[in-house]
Amino acid sequence: MNTQSANKPRTLGELKAAGWKSRSVKQELHDNLLKVLASHDDLFPGIIGYEDTVIPAISLALLARHDMLFLGEKGQAKSRIMRGLVRLLDPEIPYVAGSELHDDPLKPISQQARRLIAAEGDQTPIAWWPREQRYAERLAPGTKFADLIGEIDPSKLAMGTSMSAEDALHFGLIPRMNRGIFAMNEVPELDELVQVGLFNILEERDVQIRGFPIRFDLDIVILFSANPSTYNRSGKVIPQLKDRIGSMIRTHYPRDRETGIAIMEQESGIRLDGPYPVHVPLFMKEICEQVTIEARKSDFIDAQSGVSARFSIANYRTMIASARRRAAVLGEEHAVPRISDLAHLTSSSMGKLELDMMSSHQMSEEQVIDAVQVEAIKKVFDEYCDQHGFEDIAGIFGKGVSIEVGDMLPSSAYAEKLKRVPPAWEKAFEINPSHDAAMRASCVEFVLAGLHAHQKISRSAKHGRVSYQT
Repeated sequence: MNTQSANKPRTLGELKAAGWKSRSVKQELHDNLLKVLASHDDLFPGIIGYEDTVIPAISLALLARHDMLFLGEKGQAKSRIMRGLVRLLDPEIPYVAGSELHDDPLKPISQQARRLIAAEGDQTPIAWWPREQRYAERLAPGTKFADLIGEIDPSKLAMGTSMSAEDALHFGLIPRMNRGIFAMNEVPELDELVQVGLFNILEERDVQIRGFPIRFDLDIVILFSANPSTYNRSGKVIPQLKDRIGSMIRTHYPRDRETGIAIMEQESGIRLDGPYPVHVPLFMKEICEQVTIEARKSDFIDAQSGVSARFSIANYRTMIASARRRAAVLGEEHAVPRISDLAHLTSSSMGKLELDMMSSHQMSEEQVIDAVQVEAIKKVFDEYCDQHGFEDIAGIFGKGVSIEVGDMLPSSAYAEKLKRVPPAWEKAFEINPSHDAAMRASCVEFVLAGLHAHQKISRSAKHGRVSYQT
């Protein structure tokens, strides 16, 4: 039956006549996943780097009809994957119109829906619930029992409703997501009382509010997310709740730099064409992603917290923005990011790193950001140096040559400076062969920064300009 057609049932009688059959939400996900797998469609469009690890684990958990915990550091697409499960739901499902719990017309669980069906019979009105509305999520810090499970409604008690009756309850988010998906982010931060409420739902599928057990056969998929450092810490999550979560899905950061770059470019959402187009050389993309990789390895950054992919994305946007500003201000036709543009990454990096306060060598956040940038430049430079060799360029500086660079220096100025130095500089342009002045300026800065990272030449900065010399 095509529930999206104009003639979809509007009453319980019409729904029965159409042959609609009840199906649990876990069965719904199970069946629709099998269709996706059989058709070889992309299960999670836009998710890169999980094809052979996380996505197969999710498929198994769904086919096993499990509730799931996504365990990983920040910026590993946990929330995005949970939201992506919505596409495995049916386009829309019928429910008893007006029911708070979106009751299945053939298997109502609330007194409100049962009374309506008893009174109206086959004329009971039916509404349709689109899949986009069948997903809800909550961040654990500050979340109360009443938010998730529910509370006694004082106004209903004032009207004479018994405290032990279902009608006295004001339902929280989870009962209202009956027949849908609910995601609880950062579950270790939940109060123990709320964890007990979740345990009751996972185990008994009932709702207990202020000591009154209301038996509901809740039909819901519950997802959790957590950071390993807090989830595995003793006392943060009650053992009973851990034991009832069917599958644990371990996420991870990109396994290689190329994957990280693909994620960075996809998620940046920034157009490189239009007025003052930006041409980003590969080595600048590699450096931008390598900064994040070096941050994840840094002894000064809390490894348990992790460094989000958002760190790369924000820095990539800032790098492009700096290059585009230069082109607009200087009237250049297009822009090519340079190493000097990375000086602005402090603004997009601050606040995204959690420093290791137990480290024996304390550094400020700005110092750590500068240090990981130098390490990233050095790493990428070494890869290019092995291929091209820049020893002759380093030798130039032994003859007293000084070269000034800067993020607001015109590209033509680099060409003028290089006229006064030996032909050895032509080696630098093998990195990204081009006669374009902006691209050649970027290559020059990359080689200079790489030589400085290896302490072959010195560097001094003043008023936004950087000078390299012996």
